Amino acid sequence: MGRHLSISRRQAIGGLAAFGLGTLPAFAQGPGSYPNQIIRIVVPYPAGGATDTLARMMASHLQTAWGQTVIVENKPGASGAIGNDMVAKAAPDGYTVLMAITAIVQIPPLMPNLPYDVMRDLQPLAQVANTNSLLAVPKAAPFKDVQDFVAQVKANPRKYNYGSYGVGTSSHIQGSLLNMQAGLDLVHVPYKGAAPLLQDLRGNQLTAAFIDMATARPHLDAMRVLAVTGSKRNPTLPDVPTFAELGYHSFEPVGWFGLFMPAKVPAAIATKFAEESNRILRLPDVVQRIEALGMTPGGMPTADFAKVVRDDAAIYARIIKDANIRLE
Repeated sequence: MGRHLSISRRQAIGGLAAFGLGTLPAFAQGPGSYPNQIIRIVVPYPAGGATDTLARMMASHLQTAWGQTVIVENKPGASGAIGNDMVAKAAPDGYTVLMAITAIVQIPPLMPNLPYDVMRDLQPLAQVANTNSLLAVPKAAPFKDVQDFVAQVKANPRKYNYGSYGVGTSSHIQGSLLNMQAGLDLVHVPYKGAAPLLQDLRGNQLTAAFIDMATARPHLDAMRVLAVTGSKRNPTLPDVPTFAELGYHSFEPVGWFGLFMPAKVPAAIATKFAEESNRILRLPDVVQRIEALGMTPGGMPTADFAKVVRDDAAIYARIIKDANIRLE
């Protein structure tokens, strides 16, 4: 999930300035008449990824439920900031929705000059899915568990490395956090996405990597998973402990995909959309499809998701500051 984030600050701000950010006219209406026009779900990443797949699944079910056209628009660029900004500045009428990922709360401390404020300009509605990250090593690696891994890495400073999806991504942040808490000197090796990282991990060319479960699941036979993020074990890997169980902290956040609207959308309309989304997320075929992607279905109450967003933002901001992570 975090792998969308690798981009320079200058590119990010330049991309936003070059993009014409239009807004839709506002319509005065109550929740009873909503929706009575096309709903747009903006995906701030290219078509074909997990974010896009989940958005199209939700769009199809919302369209069926309401008999109203729901379209998905891909607005990639600036690590998601272009699409995020587009929705933040959209008319607050409930017809422009954002499908965001955890990166939305990781970008702000990395790009302090963003033209929008996540907490002020957007409101969380529904968590669609979430996924743990795994600390994985090649199957042929000599490490039996995290304790063994830490001992060997400590004994050989800068000999070992870890791969990530790119600078500033979740996997980079998690590796930096492990370095800080365990007193390690793992060398960071940023990749441009998951495919080359997985290839080098499978080929024993990387010591370790932080990989989201959805990406790792088809390749578990080629790696050994030492620990998982999150507050509970992953059901696919019931014997693998969480970092919290091993005495580490701030590894509780998991990667998530969530639906947001502009902050000023009336509460009645936002609630109607959130409740319908959460109803859809409980449908057996939707649960099955999300689990088939290697993820856990969302569907938590809106207030709980809003708390996740706030808590995760604070945790990532602290880690990014303490680890001095910067976008070059």
